[in-house]
Formats: sequence, structure tokens, C-alpha cells
Amino acid sequence: MLLLGSRILDKAVMSLQTGTRLASIKAPLIDPANLKIVAYVLEGPLLSEQPSFLRTADVRELSSIGLIVDSSDEFVGMNDVIKLEELYNLGFSLIGMPVIDEMKRKIGKVEDYTIETESFVIQQLHIKRGILRGFTDTGALIHRSQIVEINDKNIIVHTTAKKLTPVMKNERTTAYINPFRSTAPQPEQIKR
Repeated sequence: MLLLGSRILDKAVMSLQTGTRLASIKAPLIDPANLKIVAYVLEGPLLSEQPSFLRTADVRELSSIGLIVDSSDEFVGMNDVIKLEELYNLGFSLIGMPVIDEMKRKIGKVEDYTIETESFVIQQLHIKRGILRGFTDTGALIHRSQIVEINDKNIIVHTTAKKLTPVMKNERTTAYINPFRSTAPQPEQIKR
């Protein structure tokens, strides 16, 4: 199932064991190398460690009330998983990141994203256009297959524009030659 990433923020993390709310989702930890949400940063009064994380591999189910886990034993701290510490210190945030094409033309900024809820892999980026383009269209969707590169400054996507080839002029004259027009009119032929 596909779901907007913003719909998971501030959702409850519920315990299957006790049936109670353990924490809430504060932010995703996204690996920029493969656009996979590795974990979620948690907040709440019952957490023993700050910051605490919920690895997406430990999510039992995603429902309308929130993310369901077996128990609070699924929560990990900063020093428990090296990969989580690296991603947290990286501070990568997808929301608000500029998106440009290969020709360095600005497309817009990431407003939201769509995730596949089974694997927590980001499938599409929802792009908000600039002020001028915002008058004519509402935004754009970019599939993950169109992404060429993600760096510290922006996301580069594959351009769909064709490269322009220069028009060749006749070397002897400055006029362009129209191949469909002959210089002298031809008589019509009637077939019998």
C-alpha cells in the first residue's frame, strides 16, 4: 500500500502486548543512498532514552491508529545501532530539499513523499513548484526511477527535455532551404 509520509508523523506507536500508546512518531530517518526509511525518531514521556528510535523492520503493522509493535523492547537508543547513529548525525531531511533536472533547471522543492508501507521505501516525491509556476500548475510527482543523484544541496532528476540540435544553414546563401517547395510550379496530372 502507498501512503503519504506526512500521514505517519505524529501517529501513535502502540504496543501489541499491552494495548497502550508507548510513544509518537517525530521524524523519519531516511537513508539518502537508497531512499529507505530505516527508522523513526520517537518522542513521549515513557521513553527511557533520548533520542529513541523505532526501526521500520520492527514495525508489526501500520493501521489507522498508528504503528503497532510487539512491545517497548523494540525501541533502540542512539548507541545501540551504528547505522542509526550515522543517519541521525547526518541530519538528512527530504522535505524542503530543492529538485533540479540534469540541465540545472529548478523544478521545485520536495513537499511530501509517498512510501510503500511494506518496505518503507520512498516511491515518489511530491514537488511544490515555485511561485511563478504555482499559478499555472499545482505540483509534480517524481518517481524514484527518475532520480539521478541526491547530494547535500539538491536532488537531481532525469530531464525529459530533448536536446536541441542546431539548424544547419546553406553555406552559399543565408536563406533556409525548404525541401517541400520546388522553385517552379508543376502541372497537375489527372489519372484516367
